[in-house]
Amino acid sequence: MLVCQHGRVRPHNGRNLYFALCILVAWRSPLAARTDGQTASHQAAFYLNTRPGVGYVGSEVCARCHTSIHDDYLRTTMGRSMTLPNCRNMLSVPVTVHVSKLDRDFEVFCRHGALYQAESQPGPGGSAIFRDTERVAYVIGAGQNGIGFIISRGNYLFEAPLTFYPHIRSWDLSPGYQFADYGFLRSIPAACITCHSGRPRPVMGRPGLFRDPPFDEIAIGCETCHGPGQLHAEERLKGEPLRGRIDRSIVNPADLPGWLADNICMECHQAGDTRELMSGKTYSDYRPGEPLADTVEIFAVPFGPQNPPQSPLLQHYQLMRLSRCYLASSGHLHCITCHDPHFQPTAAQAPAYYRAKCLTCHITRSCTLPLVRRLQEKDNCISCHMPHQHLEHISHSALTNHRIIAYQGEPFPQAAFHQTTPALPDLVWLDAPRWRKPQLPPMVLLRAYGELIGRNPAYRDRYEKLLDELAVSKPNNPVILSALARRNLEKGAHQNAEEAKEELTQAIQRGSTLASDFELDAQLLVGSGNLQSAIAVLKRGIALNPYATRLYKRLAVAYIQAKDYQDALRIMKQEVQICPQDSFMRSLIAKGERAGTQQ
Repeated sequence: MLVCQHGRVRPHNGRNLYFALCILVAWRSPLAARTDGQTASHQAAFYLNTRPGVGYVGSEVCARCHTSIHDDYLRTTMGRSMTLPNCRNMLSVPVTVHVSKLDRDFEVFCRHGALYQAESQPGPGGSAIFRDTERVAYVIGAGQNGIGFIISRGNYLFEAPLTFYPHIRSWDLSPGYQFADYGFLRSIPAACITCHSGRPRPVMGRPGLFRDPPFDEIAIGCETCHGPGQLHAEERLKGEPLRGRIDRSIVNPADLPGWLADNICMECHQAGDTRELMSGKTYSDYRPGEPLADTVEIFAVPFGPQNPPQSPLLQHYQLMRLSRCYLASSGHLHCITCHDPHFQPTAAQAPAYYRAKCLTCHITRSCTLPLVRRLQEKDNCISCHMPHQHLEHISHSALTNHRIIAYQGEPFPQAAFHQTTPALPDLVWLDAPRWRKPQLPPMVLLRAYGELIGRNPAYRDRYEKLLDELAVSKPNNPVILSALARRNLEKGAHQNAEEAKEELTQAIQRGSTLASDFELDAQLLVGSGNLQSAIAVLKRGIALNPYATRLYKRLAVAYIQAKDYQDALRIMKQEVQICPQDSFMRSLIAKGERAGTQQ
């Protein structure tokens, strides 16, 4: 057996059985006898519930036969990823948090059994300049790092400004709120809620908008990892025989090739630097047992010895692959080698639980710490080799760093600096399928480079080249038209502005729903003196994006320029209704009302 001991790989006689067992556990797939290419090419046909048309049934149906597994799962953080609010379970409520930077009071309280959050600005004499109170619709998180909250406005979902942080047993601003004044207008993106809930129903292209009801299943459920269960439930209830050694009517990740099983975990535990949906796909299109890259592409910016990644936030898979354990196992280490999604050890159980996982490949003598010191640490392999790390952009939170290290300060292996391929030399494609030649649609790469330019201008040339190519091959695509318009505006010439205006008008006519496209098109129309067209564009944009406050502001200005002061005042009041913390708009309304009184 090969034993990893503080960065060195050495032979150990008499332990071949352990090594064989490790490989057997990692490659239990019934298709493992084939080559990687043969395995993957037959995967979709092998598991019948990956096929279109097989429906979801919900975890309650699964629980009828798998009661014990289901009950254990409900005790895990995934099984409690999202819940309905319950005032009886709320800690430290009522509570008020004053944020000096904003001069705001944020409150959490219960009323008639319902949970609320409120935001207000203190005024003279104890009065409030404004107060916005919203009922909490959903609770996000099981409390491992934080408990967040979602409010609903019609079919739109938004994050609430306060989060409860168990590590400090107190309330503070929600993640991201330290950077901007969001109030109750930070919309819930489809890409995020997909991993915090069971089966969300977002309307793609419409930020924050969901179907009614917004979730088919609130918490992460059985079918998130096993795929839709309709066929499996029907066949098992009828007592139909299995189609071979295993049940092909449902995906069992333990029977998948390791990389495909890891794909299931990567969907939510590997963010990369940018994630891009394949054209025509939604997040709900991914089905376990299929390559994740058929639905979403995950890219990372390559790094060198001088700029290694600093945060473990949602980088679990990439960091695991850069562990000496992973490299020494020839890639046979996988997420479910150490993690059982159905069971989560308590804090007291964790040291022994994960130590047992380590000892399937290592031996006790692999640890060079003195026995007394090791016992003081409760034989906790994880505390030394996978330490918790505080997160830069999420207050009061820490995550386990999944790069298994032999010692503190261990440098990244050379493999970390050679993760790109000749076909894609400037990005690391983290979920690239194993069996086929890497090939990415230009539109996917354009969106990836476009998102990365702001942080890394080195991608500008590649982005421009792709945009030129796509302007020829996809001249009517609204994404391409929008990008061309912005490039023309960067050039600055009058002729370029006219071209940009036409491109944005075409983008909107061909289906763009981006609030920024409507705003920019209206701005150009106003600049060319076409006020009525600008007003029409902004009204259409507001109809598609009713909580995009910048569109209201731009429309109010357009009405003022058109000397339609009554409509301008009406739009300003609509904006303040959805964004009461907007002190600038409130002052404009006061001026407008005073002017109207004096006339």
